[in-house]
Order: sequence, then C-alpha cells, then structure tokens
Amino acid sequence: MKTFTLFWLATVLLLFRSTAGEPFKIRFVTDWYPQPEHGGYYHALVNGYYSAAGLDVQIIPGGPSVFAVQRVATGAADIGMLNTDGILIANDHNIPTVAILATFQHDPQGIMLHAEDRVQDWPDLDGRTIAMTPGNPWFPFLARKYHLKKAREIPLTYSVAAFLKDPTFIQQIFVTSEPFFVQQAGVKPRVMLLSDAGFDPYRVSFTTPQMIRDHSKEVRGFVEASVRGWRDYLANPKSAHAQIQKLNPELTPERMGFSYQALRDGHFIEGKPDKGESIGGFLESRWQFQFNLLKEVGVIDGKFPLTNAWTGTFCNGVR
Repeated sequence: MKTFTLFWLATVLLLFRSTAGEPFKIRFVTDWYPQPEHGGYYHALVNGYYSAAGLDVQIIPGGPSVFAVQRVATGAADIGMLNTDGILIANDHNIPTVAILATFQHDPQGIMLHAEDRVQDWPDLDGRTIAMTPGNPWFPFLARKYHLKKAREIPLTYSVAAFLKDPTFIQQIFVTSEPFFVQQAGVKPRVMLLSDAGFDPYRVSFTTPQMIRDHSKEVRGFVEASVRGWRDYLANPKSAHAQIQKLNPELTPERMGFSYQALRDGHFIEGKPDKGESIGGFLESRWQFQFNLLKEVGVIDGKFPLTNAWTGTFCNGVR
C-alpha cells in the first residue's frame, strides 16, 4: 500500500509538472541603464508579478549603444522600450513593431537652460545651439512650429559638464535626471518640457506582430503584471530601488529619490484620468495626432496603417 501511494503521488506530481509547464521566458530590453524610470518593471520583477503570470522575465539594460528596435526585430529580445515616434519611424521603414503598453503617459523629455538664460519661450530658441541626440524628430517639429530658421543642433554627450561650464549652453534632458546633477553642482537650471510645446509622445513597451500572434496570452500577462508593477511602484518604490541600485551602484538614494519625485510630480506615469488617461493605457486620438505630426514635418511618409503600430488590446482597461 505504501509503495502504491508513493507511486500515485509521483505520477500526480509528474502530471502536474507537465501540465503547468515551465515559465515562459521573455527577454525585455530597456532604453537605458537600470534607473527609477524603469521602476514599475523592476517592482513587478522583484515582487513576483511576472512569475505569478507564468513568466520568466529577464530585464536587459539598455544604453547609448543598445538599439531596442534592432534587438527585438532580429529576435535578440522579445519586448523592448521606445517611444511613440520611434515606433512610427520603425514602421515607416518596414520594421514591424507594435506598442503594447504605455510606460509613461507623457514624455519627461525637454531642454535644460540656465535659470538666467534669455530664452523664455520656444521662439526665443532661434539662433541658439541645442545639444541633442542626432536625428531627434522633435527638432524639426520645433523648427517648423516656431519658425526657428537659425537654431542648430550639436550631438549630445550624455553629460552635464559642458552645461556647467557655459551659461549659454542648452541641452536635451529628462526632467527626472540631469537637473539633479546640475543642482548638486550648485547651478540652478530651468527646464522646458517638449510636451508643453505640443510634442508629447507616449513612452512605450513594444514587441513584434509575430510575438502577439504566437504568444498573446504571455504578452497579456507581461502587460498586466507591468501595469500592476507601475501602480504599486508609485505607492512604494523601496523594493524596486533596492534592486536598481544593486544593478547600477552609481545611483545614490538621493538621485533615485529625485527621479521618483519628479515622476510623481509630473504625473508622467498615470497621466490625467479626467482626459481618459491611465497607467499603461493608450488613446487612439494621441496616436493619430503624433502620426499626423510626424508626417507634416517630413519625419515619416506614413504610408502604413496606423493600426499596425499600436494596440490597446492588452493595456486598455487593465486595473
């Protein structure tokens, strides 16, 4: 009887194991080194939200030489981070990418000036030099909208050293990052958010159409766990920050606290609920606006169906 019972238990465990299966592996490449701007994803990882959805998620750090579109398109990663305009540009170049989740409802990207700089509004940038990522689509947008015939761009070095030395220096930044280092050096910066000028893409997670076709259940699990991660990260960032600092020791608690507070103050993650925005969700009107904008300034031809570039199937309505 004892032998039979042990055999029966072993059979049940074997059947359970084969039914449950192994966790589905997802390689998720971010847009930069580990930082609070990825907080919701790390919160979901360390608190077991992905594993509860049957997923084994590996977060692969990005950086200046890591191109998420290339990695996802070639199968080196399954999901990546980007923004609305990057997704639209990829599709315009016949690289099929589909946004499945809004990491940020609004973009914390902008330009940083010295507090005493004479520039007070966007038209005042005419004749000035701005350090930015080469080929950034927001520059032709600003030039067209505000008639900036003499403004010019120079390559961004991802440092604030030149800014600290030159009181006339202007550079592209994230309001959640570079101002911290400038303030630490005793310099008072001023930030003009690109969203205030009308250039306001989502920051997104994306994948390929094939991934959606073949693994829609797993994609949904990733999205729902990530939305939960961002919601809980906003409530308490401690566990995510501990993991982020472990992976990126250069980040001090003060630096992470600054970024976290900036994300909260700017409502970048949850957006404006009174306008239909929510953590992770998409609005068709905002995709259409950005699509039309990039066509108008000549960044894309826009001959592909906009529905190829995004889907609210997984993210909209997640609570």
